[in-house]
Amino acid sequence: MGLLDEKVAVVTGAGRGVGRAEALAMAKEGAKVVVNDLGGVMEGSEDRSTVADQVVDEIKAMGGQAAANYSDVSTLEGVDSMIWTALNKFGGLDIMVNNAGILRDKTLLNMSEMDWEMVQKVHAKGTFLGTRAAARVMKTQGRGGVIVNTTSMSGMMGNFGQSNYSFAKAGVYGFTKTAAMELGRYSIRVHAVCPNAYTRMTADLPALKGFTEEMLNPAVIAPLVIFLASDLSKDLTGRVILAHGGTIGVKVSEFKMTMAKGFNKKDGLPTAKEIAENIDQVLIPDPDLDIPAAFRFA
Repeated sequence: MGLLDEKVAVVTGAGRGVGRAEALAMAKEGAKVVVNDLGGVMEGSEDRSTVADQVVDEIKAMGGQAAANYSDVSTLEGVDSMIWTALNKFGGLDIMVNNAGILRDKTLLNMSEMDWEMVQKVHAKGTFLGTRAAARVMKTQGRGGVIVNTTSMSGMMGNFGQSNYSFAKAGVYGFTKTAAMELGRYSIRVHAVCPNAYTRMTADLPALKGFTEEMLNPAVIAPLVIFLASDLSKDLTGRVILAHGGTIGVKVSEFKMTMAKGFNKKDGLPTAKEIAENIDQVLIPDPDLDIPAAFRFA
């Protein structure tokens, strides 16, 4: 018996890296999987549909059920196509994993509008379209479901040269919290995962210099997604959880907003001088989370 027996899942960007690991893990747990991947390069061009086919072949070779879909997550037509693939091939939809992504890294002053817009289309709009389409089907089916979005450490703490990407991924955090509030009435749980893995998208990032795929294995995120998609987490929703590691060890940890004690004035508006005089109460004394801190396993 698998944790996802008879469930139907769509995983976007599942031809490589993190998405591939998620799709394979779901199939091993008994889910019927729609493997969506446009097959493009990291910048979002040059369609190569074969990567989705290869993952489908892997799933079928181990006795699972899967179907390929090559549509673009940033378009309404593309999202409708992948949802239709799930309904047509497997008769329903229980799990939606919004994982597809691209990178167009440049420093802010050198970034073009196209660099900005393409990243927002895939990460922000793609997450919105995938979540909305899946939730509409799940509501109609009347048996609930699970939606797993994908944020990033760049969105949670920023990263040099990734203002477009960090903007989109930070938005996924707030979007996930809101979607969980709105969709809970239909027994639809919504979470976000924060992978930190060595993949073709991250291999050139300065923060991962010196790491290898074995040290930061993309497959580490898969057990977390299985947990969130299964009844093991049936009482949880609206969570944003990181998973990373490999041969260096593995860490699974929740991200949450925090707030300082604050300077409270009961009568009238605070003046700028009063804010300055009480800045120790206004600010959080702890430093921002950074990459070295995130890698600590203690």
